[in-house]
Amino acid sequence: MAAQLDHLVVMAHTLDEGVQWCEATLGITPGPGGEHPLMGTHNRLFSIATPLFQRAYFEIIAINSGATPGRPAGLKRWFDMDDPGLQARVAAQGPQLIHFVARTPDMHTAIASLARLRLDRGQVLQASRMTPGGLLSWQITVRADGQRLFYGGLPTLIQWGKVHPADAMPPSGVTLQSLQVSHPRPDALRSAQQAMGLTGVTVNSGLPNLIATLQTPRGPVTLESKGI
Repeated sequence: MAAQLDHLVVMAHTLDEGVQWCEATLGITPGPGGEHPLMGTHNRLFSIATPLFQRAYFEIIAINSGATPGRPAGLKRWFDMDDPGLQARVAAQGPQLIHFVARTPDMHTAIASLARLRLDRGQVLQASRMTPGGLLSWQITVRADGQRLFYGGLPTLIQWGKVHPADAMPPSGVTLQSLQVSHPRPDALRSAQQAMGLTGVTVNSGLPNLIATLQTPRGPVTLESKGI
């Protein structure tokens, strides 16, 4: 079993704000995305793939104020998006890097491996959204409380169906050069990465942070989560 970085997650207060931020910060207009009926969210996407991070892409995601989540009442959205503190920071400071997602070819084995470390990555949900090419479907881990864990440093797990969205994404002009995670308990985080077979993501000791280095039309850009 081997997991790979699938995509970075940047949360925006509104999707329009996310697009404006992307244009100003990264120098490109993000490509189309879609609606997530289960979570009441929507996104915009673009490729950041390199030989090291194959099929990697960038997700700008926001709560869709005009949609009612299909998830049962009392259950939270993915990526801590219902957390009031996170929402307030994003509203006040603009779009923020909050998380990353790792794809795995064997979701249930990966979850069991994390459970042996007493890490509950969450229930496996079936999710989907419509695209111009048809229905895109996947399995994804989401806790009932929506928590990311390790301040976003422990990736959400995803297993795609027959189609991966990056296959339809043209080069964007932005590429991911590296992703680093820092946390006060680096050994625990490294053990979790090893349990899921994740490679290519560096873990360091320090204050909670995600550090993504991107090459863009505006030159190198570093995005940090800074403990949110």
